[in-house]
Amino acid sequence: MPSPHDPYVRVRGAREHNLQAVNVDIPRDTLTVFTGVSGSGKSSLAFGTIYAEAQRRYFESVAPYARRLIHQVGAPAVGEITGLPPAVSLEQRRSAPGARSSVGTVTTLSNSLRMLFSRAGEYPAGAERLDSDAFSPNTAAGACPECHGLGRIHRTDEELLVPDPSLSIREGAIAAWPGAWQGKNLRDVVDTLGYDVDRPWRELEAKDREWILFTDEQPVVTVHPVRDAGRIQRPYQGTYMSARRYVLHTFADTKSRTLRAKAERFLTSVPCPVCGGSRLRPEAMAVTFAGRTIAELAALPLSALAEVLTGAGAGGEETARVLTGDLLARIGTVTELGLGYLSLDRTAPTLSSGELQRLRLATQLRSGLFGVVYVLDEPSAGLHPADTESLLGVLGRLKEAGNSVFVVEHQMDVVRRADWLVDVGPLAGEHGGRVLHSGPPEELAEVPESATRRFLFPPEDEPEPVRETRTPSGWIRLSGVERHNVLGVDAAFPLGVFTAVTGVSGSGKSTLVGQVLAGVLADREAGEEAAGAGEQFCAAASGLEAVDRLVQVDQKPIGRTPRSNLATYTGLFDTVRKLFARTETARERGYTAGRFSFNVSGGRCETCQGEGFVSVELLFLPSTYAPCPDCHGARYDPQTLEVTLRGLTVAQVLDLTVESAADFFSGTPAAERALTTLLDVGLGYLRLGQPATELSGGEAQRIKLASELQRTRRGHTLYLLDEPTTGLHPADVEVLMRQLHGLVDAHNTVVVVEHDMAVVAGADHVIDLGPGGGDRGGRIVATGTPQEVARSAESRTAPYLAKALRS
Repeated sequence: MPSPHDPYVRVRGAREHNLQAVNVDIPRDTLTVFTGVSGSGKSSLAFGTIYAEAQRRYFESVAPYARRLIHQVGAPAVGEITGLPPAVSLEQRRSAPGARSSVGTVTTLSNSLRMLFSRAGEYPAGAERLDSDAFSPNTAAGACPECHGLGRIHRTDEELLVPDPSLSIREGAIAAWPGAWQGKNLRDVVDTLGYDVDRPWRELEAKDREWILFTDEQPVVTVHPVRDAGRIQRPYQGTYMSARRYVLHTFADTKSRTLRAKAERFLTSVPCPVCGGSRLRPEAMAVTFAGRTIAELAALPLSALAEVLTGAGAGGEETARVLTGDLLARIGTVTELGLGYLSLDRTAPTLSSGELQRLRLATQLRSGLFGVVYVLDEPSAGLHPADTESLLGVLGRLKEAGNSVFVVEHQMDVVRRADWLVDVGPLAGEHGGRVLHSGPPEELAEVPESATRRFLFPPEDEPEPVRETRTPSGWIRLSGVERHNVLGVDAAFPLGVFTAVTGVSGSGKSTLVGQVLAGVLADREAGEEAAGAGEQFCAAASGLEAVDRLVQVDQKPIGRTPRSNLATYTGLFDTVRKLFARTETARERGYTAGRFSFNVSGGRCETCQGEGFVSVELLFLPSTYAPCPDCHGARYDPQTLEVTLRGLTVAQVLDLTVESAADFFSGTPAAERALTTLLDVGLGYLRLGQPATELSGGEAQRIKLASELQRTRRGHTLYLLDEPTTGLHPADVEVLMRQLHGLVDAHNTVVVVEHDMAVVAGADHVIDLGPGGGDRGGRIVATGTPQEVARSAESRTAPYLAKALRS
């Protein structure tokens, strides 16, 4: 029996996911790092077991009625955990933030600023005091009624809607109208209303052009279509919709990205004429603090905002002193993490993943809790080595305040600073799930099974083979780039080589590569009809004709529901279903490939709708998922499961790992191609039917890359990857880099935005942005081979790159 003062968290019999009845002891009040290759089970131990059990215990103390209102995770598969304090989790959120989300909302700083204006603001004579909600553009009480709190409105004009006035309406003068039947319908309605659809647009009367393009009327008329040869078309009731109305309606309501992008080409975005872009009602804008409106303060960089608040709060009333003091303390944590250049009104979609991660971390660190376990998921993900230094300082202070910090991490600089190391492995999936080492980091040197060991203690007698730098086959040149903080920049990307784009978080890397370069190439691919997405950020671009195809690979999930999985995303499941449909039993019964899909009725189990499990509502206990009582988790009805392929049912095939499936489908070219590429990117441990919701961002990115690799390549392809090593153990990075360098050897171009200096050191060409973030960045400070950039005096990347080149 452990003593009440036992200083360890002791885990016994952990079996969550692939953990193999793990027993491990971890000291409290330490910085403990969990390492291991992707899929080894480290997150299952840190989050799925330790944090999940801490949360479950906390909920046990909450009133049953209140528990019904909280999303709860189920009890983890573990025998016993002792010595476990309350826990706080900071996991990576991979969902894309909305346009209304900002630095202020992510950090909750905007709540404090609104309260400051509500309680301590200077109101006009006779004005009523406003509630804090009235200072938020995201509430009905505060949002400008004209732009609904967005600060900008979309407008259009005749030049945009009718780019070629020499055409008649029948010839397609109104380019903004839809194509196919819907466009023909609108032309027929205009004709029926008495307008001349065969006369050149410029010759129509001004009042007629105005009505056709901009009216809000929606008259309904009986249309008698012109009869086509061999087809009888009956009269119908047609409703008219002006070009402006159609474009605005499509832009606001369509779920299709293609239609929305097309509609956007006919619109211009301008500051709201009512609120001037402040997003707020006039009553809120009439209130000031330190002589400024809330919109003016929210637009200041946080470092400048802190100076204003310090001066204003010093000699003010007690309310102002208390509120400014709270704001300054919160801002201090954010600026300490190197984000003082951001403003509260900066929208979240314009932030890099590194900036978002640190903002969320800063919010957690301000809580001032004592004696808790903080469980963090790769806090260094998306951070430049220079930013990782400040992060380590903050984590150290968190520990010194009397907390335990448990971190799942792949960054070796963080691992070296740990007090305690838990290494899980040795490999992924069913080949992992064991604790290989739990102790001080230096003792890992004695564990030969560990995949982490050789990266933490690189052998001095085994120098890396030096790869010859490739020569570019051409260049893509962008001039006059103007986007976010990248202003007036000329950039050149070499073709036929591996290029790494580096720089501190917020320096403009993702803007230059993911938005501008990708945008101009996407415009070129889509043709003149869709041009504009990238060209609006760039004065001129050359060399695009040498690229035949653009492929962007990011870390967004491959699906948002458990119905999406590895097999469906890669197209492998189509092949599997066709193979089952060709079996003798299936042909005798008349089963098509559709019979073997769990997403549509026909062959799936209707009790669970092909999910394989049913949700059991337990009121104040967390809802639990039980295997379906009819199919017992197989997802299919009994008749479908009577069909076998080489002795396995379709449910059993979905349960195979990629590794096992490669053997099973040996000799089937279509399946072999998909499985081989998944093995090549190191995903042999995943099950074919593994739900997309269980995959990490790194796994999702490698699945996307595998899907691209299995395609027949035609011409020169440019691959753009945004931090492809995020979430990957150094051993997995080696596997990924072999694939990416293989693409370049096959006469393609690879451009990566990257913080891993080992990857940058192996590149042919480096473009370094900076020198800082925000308005202190956005310039190209160094460019050339890794050796040339490492010698740059201005680059903040240079010393870290030089260290990687030496090692």
